[in-house]
Amino acid sequence: MSPFRQLEEYDIELTQEIKERYLRILDEIGEDVEREGLEKTPERAAKAMLFLTQGYQQDAVKILKGAMFKEDYNEMVIIKDIELYSLCEHHMLPFFGKAHVAYIPNGQIVGLSKIPRVVDVFSRRLQVQERLTHDILECINTTLKPKGVAVVIEAAHMCMMMRGVQKQNSVTTTSGFRGQFEKIETRNEFLKLISSDLS
Repeated sequence: MSPFRQLEEYDIELTQEIKERYLRILDEIGEDVEREGLEKTPERAAKAMLFLTQGYQQDAVKILKGAMFKEDYNEMVIIKDIELYSLCEHHMLPFFGKAHVAYIPNGQIVGLSKIPRVVDVFSRRLQVQERLTHDILECINTTLKPKGVAVVIEAAHMCMMMRGVQKQNSVTTTSGFRGQFEKIETRNEFLKLISSDLS
């Protein structure tokens, strides 16, 4: 079950307001808003925007707390290749890629599916990759209180690929480390374990 609201649950009035704004944008850029191909575009765009930003309506801490269990396990737990899709807050164009997340439990573990859900919650907001990395890291660190947390994100940004410098093959990598992952040997172990996924 997705942690996100289903589209039909969106506020009808809000959807209508956003639809009207998209209709105006299409008209102002010179499109014929009455032609067949654009007939339902403003409504589709409104629903898409609500879907792509529904992370604002989600509580990542609550998601983690709903599946925390006492467990005497103190080795590294890694969830690799978590797909993520977000919108750049500067141009509202997509950026997408994958996240690698690890933590070292400190008496409690969390259901494995909750880590990707936390990634989704923060991804489904207007973001910059640097803050997205920090948001995921701090949420896990402050909620689960593990011995350490590590997050690495690799993403391609359409604002760099479609416009601006137009560099189609560039990939941005960001990382964050807390606790035991600030020690070079622990960090290197994590990076080695995910190295086959890093470009």
